[in-house]
Amino acid sequence: MNRLRIRHVTGFHYDGEVTASYNEARMLPASGDGQLVLYSNLEIQPISSHHSYVDYWGSRVTSFELLTPHTELSITATSLVEVRPRDHEHRTLEWTALADEIETRTEYVEQLGQTARTQPPEELVELARGIVERAETPCDAALEICRAVGDAIEYVPGSTSVYTTAAEAWEHRSGVCQDITHLAIGALRSVGIPARYVSGYLHPVPDPQIGQTVAGESHAWVEWFCGSWRGWDPTNLVDIGDRHVFVGHGRDYNDVAPLRGVFAGPYGSRLFVTVEITREA
Repeated sequence: MNRLRIRHVTGFHYDGEVTASYNEARMLPASGDGQLVLYSNLEIQPISSHHSYVDYWGSRVTSFELLTPHTELSITATSLVEVRPRDHEHRTLEWTALADEIETRTEYVEQLGQTARTQPPEELVELARGIVERAETPCDAALEICRAVGDAIEYVPGSTSVYTTAAEAWEHRSGVCQDITHLAIGALRSVGIPARYVSGYLHPVPDPQIGQTVAGESHAWVEWFCGSWRGWDPTNLVDIGDRHVFVGHGRDYNDVAPLRGVFAGPYGSRLFVTVEITREA
């Protein structure tokens, strides 16, 4: 078990004074399978009234607006979370049984449709189909597909943007966790396996020292359904464990972006982000 303190600071520097901005933040984790939130807080500067709710996908959302002129917006999310190793039960559900079970709940059907970000190139679809032909079960196929995607894409920080599609990342064979996750989701959905995008945090050190603060990561990974939801990290080629902190999930990045908004003014803006993680126990 890890007890992790996460400090995530993000926001916008504006090139001049803007008159108003309207924003949504999805930066606070929730208690759930394998994790317990002991403390969480969101600080907004300049000070603003805000409204919190849980969205359609189950993510905690803070909605707020600034109606006075400002040149910078800063949001600091601080959380203390206990994270335990997850159980990854092996499922032997057959393909026909999976197809029948998908029809029982809307949430499974919704995670089968491709989005503009996850639409896979034909080469990847053919790779996934080849894996399905030799796999004994959907769970076996899903794991092999995610491994194949992770092996094929080189992790290169800064090589893509939040607008990069799965097809573009595949063409260049490089990207970040967001791109690798979109590719894995697209490949899984193309062969009839529901898959969803997971947003969260990752402590980058496999065996972190207690009390040491490190530069962490706002991270993404995939969950697929094959009788139950099963998480896996295709960027690092590892199971979801006690270094992964879940924040939210959706169809793709757009459903769980940590911060997004619009502002009124003739100027541009620049996003800034830092994440610090400390293992406390």
